[in-house]
Amino acid sequence: MAMSDMHTSQAAANSGPTKQGHHGSTPAAWTTVVIIAIAFFVGTLALIIGNWSLFWVGVALVVVGAVVGKIMQKAGLGTIPKR
Repeated sequence: MAMSDMHTSQAAANSGPTKQGHHGSTPAAWTTVVIIAIAFFVGTLALIIGNWSLFWVGVALVVVGAVVGKIMQKAGLGTIPKR
């Protein structure tokens, strides 16, 4: 196959009506990542200053982030897993 034929066939394959994957770029994924990043910041800060109650708030925020992300995914704001 010639080089120009390869480019033509790749362009034809990419121009169809097929749906491309999100690769995690959904509102559910972003919200989950932001909440968990804040949780790690809070937990790290708590360890540095020696405040154990604040540390457990950070741990709870990790759980909250995971639950919020799953709820948002179920509400249609995330990708649907392939079965």
